[in-house]
Amino acid sequence: MTKESDSLITEEMRKAIGVESELGVIEVEKETIRRVADALGDPNPLWRDEEYAKRTSHGGIIAFPIAFHPSTRAGSPRVRYESPASGGVVASDEWEFFESVRPGDKITVTTRVVDFYETAGRQAKMLFTVTETTYKNQHGRMAMLQRRTGIGFGPRKQ
Repeated sequence: MTKESDSLITEEMRKAIGVESELGVIEVEKETIRRVADALGDPNPLWRDEEYAKRTSHGGIIAFPIAFHPSTRAGSPRVRYESPASGGVVASDEWEFFESVRPGDKITVTTRVVDFYETAGRQAKMLFTVTETTYKNQHGRMAMLQRRTGIGFGPRKQ
């Protein structure tokens, strides 16, 4: 068990748990959906062909998450806290999809820190940060939920 004073988790970080931060409202545009599909080389007509998409169960063109993910937008505010950990990688990304997102939808994106925990690594302590990001449409209905776990690293062991 780690002593409180040796913990990478600060009091400021503990206070950030549960605090929700709005990342912004994104209007989903048909052209953006098409450009992202082109960039990914995805020929699925559901992303670009209105006539085809109308004949599907979706009833029209829909977006996939990367077409309007807030990380593609500059200047998105985030929950702020100082952390003694450095570096960082995404350890896992889980998505749940509840409703199709369509051109013209206005998606409100919010995020919050769910948890911090740490464990001893071979060369340094590892700090895990768990966040949840919600994507709600203009009707207040949840379109998607993203759960992300990131890992940062404390000072190297001597």
